[in-house]
Amino acid sequence: MIRARITGTGHFLPKQVYTNFDMEELCETTDEWIRQRTGIIQRHIADEGWGVSDLMLPAAQQALEMANLDPMDLEMVICATITPDHMLPATGSLIQDRLGAKNAGGFDINAACSGFLYSLGTASSMIQSGLVKNVLICGGELVSNRINWKRRDTAVLFGDGAGAVVLEADDTGHGVLSTYLRSDGAGKEVLWVAENGSKEPLTHENFRDGRLDIQMKGPELFKRAIIEFSDSIKRAFNDSGVKPEELGLFVPHQANERIMVGAAERAKIPVDKVYMNIAMTGNTVAASIPIALDQANRKGLISKGDYVLFAGFGAGLTWGSAMVKW
Repeated sequence: MIRARITGTGHFLPKQVYTNFDMEELCETTDEWIRQRTGIIQRHIADEGWGVSDLMLPAAQQALEMANLDPMDLEMVICATITPDHMLPATGSLIQDRLGAKNAGGFDINAACSGFLYSLGTASSMIQSGLVKNVLICGGELVSNRINWKRRDTAVLFGDGAGAVVLEADDTGHGVLSTYLRSDGAGKEVLWVAENGSKEPLTHENFRDGRLDIQMKGPELFKRAIIEFSDSIKRAFNDSGVKPEELGLFVPHQANERIMVGAAERAKIPVDKVYMNIAMTGNTVAASIPIALDQANRKGLISKGDYVLFAGFGAGLTWGSAMVKW
């Protein structure tokens, strides 16, 4: 059986950092309040004038280098983001061009914090079908210039960054074993931006009425995340045939330390098998899983043959999971 195997990983985080003490100057909050509720200590912030493609490019280059894949041999680029450089063209086209991947197609996926999982499922299906032999996935976000820094509930959560993986066709039994993707549009207002789309376009009148802000119903989101996160994890074990005790590493979406620990405990996954970097990065939305994966990979926490679990939950509402044999 042909599977999509991860052969390269990469990530990039901007140098500028906002600590929780910096956040105390921007909104009504404290370091203690942020740490207790989220586990976040700091987040990375992109320089003014940057776009998300500027974050994705170095991550993509790192992943291609690790995979020993020439950009000219790349066949498809998928970019997971809610913060594209432009309304059009797709960021996938921009990355394809900037890499010099002249033989590749490119497109974007918007599934918020689940974007990397949706991209992984799409890329795996494309490779298994024989449509392409390799795919580059870039998950990246530049949320800092979309944030209302006065809104404590959202301002303290998000950071900028990008991660990337290369997937290649493999017939040795390694690769993506299962993917599980779901959504519930009835919960759209749990986490959303109300305006600036075709339904409610941006106007002079509505520019400062707050509906351009990221709006979140925190308690409801937390409750739904724990439930769907846990269900997604169980589905990954059931669909792949992997047992919890066989798991090598769990790399969840880095949204909230309490959610990650709670979901792992419900799934009987030891906390020492959960890779968490949220303290140093904040929530980087579609970038969080590939950033964490590359960090874990480069630290030597994943070995050939290990089973690696991904799971996430985000706006949409969207959620999902994947099991991979490294």
